[in-house]
Amino acid sequence: MEELLASRVRNLNVSGIRKIFNRAASIKDSINLSIGQPDFDVPDPVKEAAIRAIRDGFNRYTMTGGITELQEGIRRQVIDRCGVEPEHLFVTSGVSGGLLLAFMSLVDEGDEVLIPDPFFIVYKVLVEQFGGVPVFYNTYPDFRIREEELESKVTDRTRIIVVNSPQNPTGGCYSEDELKTVAAVASRHRLLVLSDEIYERFTYEGAASSMLRHHPDTVMLSGFTKSMGMPGWRIGYAAGPRAVVEKMETLQQFTFVCAPSPFQKACAETLDVDLDPIIESYRKKRDLVYEGLKDRYRMVKPEGAFYFFIEVPWEGKTGTEFVEAAIKRKLLLVPGGAFSTRDTHFRLSFAASDETLERGIEALNSMAVEGK
Repeated sequence: MEELLASRVRNLNVSGIRKIFNRAASIKDSINLSIGQPDFDVPDPVKEAAIRAIRDGFNRYTMTGGITELQEGIRRQVIDRCGVEPEHLFVTSGVSGGLLLAFMSLVDEGDEVLIPDPFFIVYKVLVEQFGGVPVFYNTYPDFRIREEELESKVTDRTRIIVVNSPQNPTGGCYSEDELKTVAAVASRHRLLVLSDEIYERFTYEGAASSMLRHHPDTVMLSGFTKSMGMPGWRIGYAAGPRAVVEKMETLQQFTFVCAPSPFQKACAETLDVDLDPIIESYRKKRDLVYEGLKDRYRMVKPEGAFYFFIEVPWEGKTGTEFVEAAIKRKLLLVPGGAFSTRDTHFRLSFAASDETLERGIEALNSMAVEGK
């Protein structure tokens, strides 16, 4: 039956992240530092609001763009954070759903999309699915944006610059100057910026700025799945230029239809839930890992999200080889090649219990010594 498959999916494989996720199920008592989802549960007020919505019968389709009270709550948050009011916004089925709608709306055959390297794997896959060409701008070794590197990748086929801050997989946060650099390049070449800001609440050195503040032709994607521990609820949003975001919303009619209705209601009622204790606990997790590994591993201390992107300490070995060796110790990580054009690092998620993190630190330090 393979001959019946569309050409766009014939060579489509399971992501490196999901491969590790699937392997985790078969490894008893694993030290799982691979998965990018919060280890805390949805806050009780949010759960109760969802249960109430379900019991009250709020289980039917909503408007494609989401219920009014959630849209208005998001609008207030965006204005407060970004200092500008977006021309249009709507509720998406998670940020991944927003990414699909954005690339479907913006990418034609042969269009080039500039993507930071390292990158969240979905960017590359979706660009290719719609006939586009991913072009990677290098941010190694410190995962920062450099104007000359970004400018050098622009051609007459370039249409979009992708920005992700706080970043997956590196945990980096772009500075105001870096975002202004992106805005300057985008303005010179009349490019749209697609800004993935799903980890905006997970910051440890001050609030993360938004690309929307610096470049009006920005489609910003964010949501609640990470900050409220609800990755399975699929509630995100898109905000930005009306001409683009309205088309994305129209496409949602023919794809997702709408985001899950009871969870929209729950988020609308609990937008102001206090997440500061959760963020502080994650700052401590970050510091625990950094202090535990810094003497044996080269890495950049994350400013946001909940990931380390760590250089492999074994000379001549790839991230894939290192991760395979770690799996034999029941330690689950993701090879850097899943997120990059090079395979020199591995991603560690510190969205785990302190006990699991301590076991992981011990295993990694043993591996560093073993490889010398």
